[in-house]
Amino acid sequence: MTEAIGIAVVGAGVIGRTHVDTLARVSGMRLSALTDPSPAAAGIAEAAGVPFLPDVAALISSGLAQAAIVATPNETHLPVTEALLRAGLPVLLEKPVAESLESALKLIAVADETRLPVLVGHHRRHNPVVCSAHQALRSGRIGELVIASVTCSLYKPDTYFEAQWRRTPGAGGPLLINLVHEVDLLRHFFGEIASVQAITSNARRGFAVEDSAAVVLTFAEGGIASLVISDAASGPWAWDLTSGENPARFPAHKVTAHHYAGSRGALSLPDLTLWLPDGEPDWTRELRTERLPVVPGDPYEAQLAHFADLVRGRETTPRVSLRDATANLIVLDAIREAAASGRRVEVDLSPLEDRSAPDKGTSR
Repeated sequence: MTEAIGIAVVGAGVIGRTHVDTLARVSGMRLSALTDPSPAAAGIAEAAGVPFLPDVAALISSGLAQAAIVATPNETHLPVTEALLRAGLPVLLEKPVAESLESALKLIAVADETRLPVLVGHHRRHNPVVCSAHQALRSGRIGELVIASVTCSLYKPDTYFEAQWRRTPGAGGPLLINLVHEVDLLRHFFGEIASVQAITSNARRGFAVEDSAAVVLTFAEGGIASLVISDAASGPWAWDLTSGENPARFPAHKVTAHHYAGSRGALSLPDLTLWLPDGEPDWTRELRTERLPVVPGDPYEAQLAHFADLVRGRETTPRVSLRDATANLIVLDAIREAAASGRRVEVDLSPLEDRSAPDKGTSR
């Protein structure tokens, strides 16, 4: 029997605790330590029955971990992950990859140098619903993409913003915290984004970061997508509030939040409903519906299983690589530039061009 991999979780915030809970449910891996600078996190470690360490240096010195999950604030992703990689520990790094393109590119260089796996935590790509949708869309079940519409209404209570970083540019705001997931899915489904236009607003909350945004994307392979997001608007139309991915935190409303319309039909998510014509498409004729098959599963568990395979060398290519996740960051930078300038901005992925990297671009 294969010995369980000892995995340390660095960061005891909401997503860090999600990983702690997930590790308790999966086989082949075990939580070996919890690292966080806050003494309040010691209780989480005690409840999980593992050592509590105040910083990454102490974790590395302890020798308790064979790999690590980094769920710390964005601006710490580079120094924390670099220290772990240089100590020989593979990393599952929470999204977004870093607080800036400069930091992300430095992290890519470190990973290339150490040649250790880094999986970025865009967990939706491991969701069976997304896997089923991806296969249907990329195989042409709805024809070529014409339009896509994504809504994300996530009213966050005032207590959510007691953490300073959630109100700080480069770390907080629904673009980095939430929209990065939608951007990643659209790239995963339809290929690279060619240009963006955007409007952002902080009128509802008045923070230095946006609370609402409307974005239009065009794709290199054709098609247009619109995304509307707000953490100050109440409603059920968001992936988090419809998919049932994290039932301990969010309810699962029986509505849809993603709509993809192509030249031959349409697909709504997360209910996996295809809308197809009988014969040639014609707006005067009723569409029939068909549900795509799916075997339910926990995306966080599937993500950890993939990470374990990377650590053991059973797989060599992360499903979401550092370069892939950095492309998402480049798109978000373009969205912010478009919002500030009021003009259309082309997405420039040339910083990711590296002859030594086999995993460039989005995994489709």
